[in-house]
Amino acid sequence: MPKPITLLKAATFVAALIPFGRLVYGFYTNDLTANPGDYITDQTGTWILGTLFASLSITPLRKLTGWNELIKMRRMLGLFAFFYAVLHMLTWVVFVHYFEVSFMVEDVFKRPFITVGMTVFVILFALALTSNRFSLRKLGRRWQSLHRLVYVAAIGGVIHFWWLVKADITLPRRWAVALAVLLGLRVWWAWRKRQPLRS
Repeated sequence: MPKPITLLKAATFVAALIPFGRLVYGFYTNDLTANPGDYITDQTGTWILGTLFASLSITPLRKLTGWNELIKMRRMLGLFAFFYAVLHMLTWVVFVHYFEVSFMVEDVFKRPFITVGMTVFVILFALALTSNRFSLRKLGRRWQSLHRLVYVAAIGGVIHFWWLVKADITLPRRWAVALAVLLGLRVWWAWRKRQPLRS
């Protein structure tokens, strides 16, 4: 009988692939709305935040439930966030700028929400590249410091979304509230941890 964590990982892996599968199916059936570029951008952007926030939720869930094996989920969710970030980036390259490098560079420097989005992508790339045991051994204590940038990526992702929509900020505001809760829990537990030392 497989362990519960194994079953949960398998179910999460399949669930995280469903949005990609729907995009592939929509592409082959020509059912990606009248503006496929915007549709793919919206979908992949949503799942970047979804998988990234799910990854950030692992530590709070582990502490609240006492189920320490949940930590095994974090790497997979983080890699899915990068996977959807790559799709998001490719959509921008192909559907928005048609591989015109000069226009892409200009866009990064002239439009703040693109600048933030590119920064988030670079962070996720670095985290994905070092999310292995070899990097953990090589970087030592620096590995943990590097991977704390995931919070910077999450903040940047919400800002990118917020600046993108401009008018109706309902969805980015919900993501911002969720992020505030996650960061608040982290600050609370860090403060509680220091209290016994002070006393």
